[in-house]
Amino acid sequence: MSTFSLDPGPDQIAVRDWIHGFAADVMRPAAAEWDEREETPWPIIQEAAKIGLYSLDFYAQQYFDPSGVGIPITMEELFWGDAGLGLAIVGTTLACVSVLANGTDEQIGTWAPQMFGTPDDVKVAAFCSSEPDAGSDVSALRTKAVYDEAKDEWVINGTKTWATNGGIAHVHVVVATVDPVLGARGQASFVIPPGTPGLSQGQKFKKHGIRASHTAEVVLDGVRVPGSCLLGGKEKLDERLARAREAAASGVKGKGARNAAMATFEASRPAVGAQAVGIARAAYEVALEYAKTRVQFGRPIVENQGIAFQLADMKTRIDAARLLVWRASWMATNNIPFEAAEGSMSKLYAGETAKWVTAQAMQILGGNGFTREYPVERMHRDSAIYSIFEGTSEIQRLVIARSISGMPIR
Repeated sequence: MSTFSLDPGPDQIAVRDWIHGFAADVMRPAAAEWDEREETPWPIIQEAAKIGLYSLDFYAQQYFDPSGVGIPITMEELFWGDAGLGLAIVGTTLACVSVLANGTDEQIGTWAPQMFGTPDDVKVAAFCSSEPDAGSDVSALRTKAVYDEAKDEWVINGTKTWATNGGIAHVHVVVATVDPVLGARGQASFVIPPGTPGLSQGQKFKKHGIRASHTAEVVLDGVRVPGSCLLGGKEKLDERLARAREAAASGVKGKGARNAAMATFEASRPAVGAQAVGIARAAYEVALEYAKTRVQFGRPIVENQGIAFQLADMKTRIDAARLLVWRASWMATNNIPFEAAEGSMSKLYAGETAKWVTAQAMQILGGNGFTREYPVERMHRDSAIYSIFEGTSEIQRLVIARSISGMPIR
């Protein structure tokens, strides 16, 4: 087990500084343009790929970094650069984490590299869980997968929504119900290979923030995939379903049972929290510099307690959020159970902090903060999603409350 430390080692510092340089030199100058265009920033993704920042090898190194803070440092620096561009760069990793969490070694080796492509031919991947009538309630998924034993194929039908890279992805990972009676425990994840007939993009969403990241519906109409595309394999699925049916028949709730979607979200929540920390830090830094140089009534506005105390609270909350994220990431790396839902704590607090800090930054900049001439307006729009996606703040509080009370709070 690695020792929890607030002092990253030289390797982590080198990675942080490297990513910070990319964020400052490549992402920030292009952020406003791609926000306005609301298009996938392929040139930015390709630039990241050329230097090895968008690659399976890089994210695997950070994911398995024994310090536990490789991924949080990466996410914070990228999203300090810009959240929309950052999500366009890291959106593929959610699908990759799903394969890592649910797939066999052979499946990981087959599909994970294809999700990124090559520096000369970059690809993206999409994780498809939410549906029009099933967002936070993952047990209500209607997308169905039926096994065709004669052909050893799965036939998938349904509609997914809010899918990052949905429809433009080279590889899609889809969560579907295989036994509706079992609810969340009757679900499984499937890889949809590139070019599979029946998969199409539905509507592309025009969003309030993170506009450079592509978000769309994914329609699955009679999609057929080989049996080998069931993550984890059919034998493992059959064993899991048998246990779930036995538990249901005996009236046992199945405490601790994970479904395919939740296995992915559990692994990703601290990383999402780190993204929010990056946005908050970026807005705070703009506000601090502005307050030190903006002169009103003959002195910099930072000399007024009203402004100075705002900045003090902003900095305090950002550091507290980072500490929660690092703790959860370190625990996950060392296989320490989230007994008090520490992963949800980190995502909840960091997400709420990003919204609050960016709002305070706009207030400190006054009228300038409300214009697109300054970046805090965009940062505030980008921050709004962090109390919504990958589990709303209300869902995070529910998870935490259940964990600390041991009660079936609804």
